[in-house]
Amino acid sequence: MKLKENERIDDLEYKDLKIIQNEKGFCFGIDSVLISDFARDIKSNSIGTDLGTGTGIISILLAAKTNLKKIIGIEVQKEVADMAKRSVEINRLQDKIEIINLNIKDILEDKEVKNRISKNIMKDNNVDVNNVDCLSRENFDFVVTNPPYKKLETGKINESEYKYISRHEVTANLEDFIKVSRYLLKDKGAFYMVHRPDRLVDIIELMRKYKIEPKKIRFVHSTIEKEPTLVLIKGIKNARPFLKIERPLIIYKKNGNYTDEIHRIYH
Repeated sequence: MKLKENERIDDLEYKDLKIIQNEKGFCFGIDSVLISDFARDIKSNSIGTDLGTGTGIISILLAAKTNLKKIIGIEVQKEVADMAKRSVEINRLQDKIEIINLNIKDILEDKEVKNRISKNIMKDNNVDVNNVDCLSRENFDFVVTNPPYKKLETGKINESEYKYISRHEVTANLEDFIKVSRYLLKDKGAFYMVHRPDRLVDIIELMRKYKIEPKKIRFVHSTIEKEPTLVLIKGIKNARPFLKIERPLIIYKKNGNYTDEIHRIYH
């Protein structure tokens, strides 16, 4: 496969999987790897969606680690979506993964708008229009997402456009991701998200607003002495209240090496 300017192919060192990344764009981090492991309890033959798929890393790992039937990755940036689609192709996962270039907020638009979007996607990205039609209310068993963490006008702004959109709530905010997840999920469908701990109050408030009950939370620490840097959260649509706080996930030992659990996750 011919790569575009500044692109490279990285070996995921798991089941011979590869991924295309742009050296000047936003490359996936450990948060994507951790959420793909956190969501490994999805049921066999499930159909799900990966909102804000980026490079496609979460969809690719879930397709390899679980017995899911289908996952649709939604990515707003056309060039990034194209890169993800080519990563799916080099891993020969087209039967399990579909990548669609779309703003997640457009999923909530009316039928006329969705039909127009469908035609544009089919024309510009050679995507089957039926895959967009399936982005309808209560059609998915699970949703997984690693959304932008930063609110607008926060953090560094001297980044490339690709990085800025990936890290900041430019095209969709936290509420949009949770609202769309509510729309897509079947009754008792599972919702998985990785985010920053400082947004946890907002996350729980919005999840309950849209009837996705938080069921499991796990904090991620770089070392056991430091404060958490990430939070993994699972919710169930229309479930009864009961929240389990799991033991912390520690990335590094005191000597700087990965912990045994991180080695297991990375294989």
